[in-house]
Amino acid sequence: MRTVERFSGLVGRWFAVIVLVAGAVALVTPETFASGTGAISWLLALIMLGMGMTLQVSDFAIVARRPWALLLGVTAQYVVMPLVGYGLALALDLSPALAAGMVLVGAAPGGTASNVMVYLSRGDTALSVAMTTVSTMLAPMLTPAIVLL
Repeated sequence: MRTVERFSGLVGRWFAVIVLVAGAVALVTPETFASGTGAISWLLALIMLGMGMTLQVSDFAIVARRPWALLLGVTAQYVVMPLVGYGLALALDLSPALAAGMVLVGAAPGGTASNVMVYLSRGDTALSVAMTTVSTMLAPMLTPAIVLL
């Protein structure tokens, strides 16, 4: 177990550098990571399991005691982010199809990567997971409505 703790500490400390190096390698030689595409779902599940194991029921009780933070985050996800996408599309003078794509990206709920970043930065992981859960549950209703607007 000590080896796992040391390894996870090392990865956590150097995570940004690891991501940048892996991204640069993938840009230069995309085939390097092509064989691992089948493992992506399993790796995401493993990451989520690992983060979930760090949480306790009491962490979510804290989130429930301050629902305004959850509501603020979800509201920002479906109001601020699509508006920022739209603003960027206007500023960059994108075609209507690309502008719709920018709005869609802005309206997309958070996921594993955002939760991992919150965890690594020692933020409120329970709040991040709760926001991701709620915004993902609302996505089938709100995303089409935002695109129609």
